[in-house]
Amino acid sequence: MSTDFSIRPVGIPAPVQIVPTSNSAANEAVQTDLPVRQTVAASDTSAPVRNDLPNNENISRQVVFDQAAASFVFQVVNERTEAVVNQFPDEAMLRRRAYFHALDRQSEPSRPLSTDRSA
Repeated sequence: MSTDFSIRPVGIPAPVQIVPTSNSAANEAVQTDLPVRQTVAASDTSAPVRNDLPNNENISRQVVFDQAAASFVFQVVNERTEAVVNQFPDEAMLRRRAYFHALDRQSEPSRPLSTDRSA
């Protein structure tokens, strides 16, 4: 079996025709007789989407090492209540990692302590 790996294109790429979009189809569309309250309008795309957490003035970010799961945990904490608002990885993932970490520790052969008494 060969150790080299190569990817070769199969066949000739087909040319793709790019169709420009225009609003002429929308302009020539059939007018409807719906009342204003039943019509649909395009959303305002000028407002940017925000992913900020609520109450930014009362939160802090911290990193904690979970020894049972043997991994770092990134947390967003409310400073007033000291409650965790958000964390990565979540609790289920930490429990899963702790379980597998414990299994790994059990499966390791126990190493006897060094009994070198030549000193």
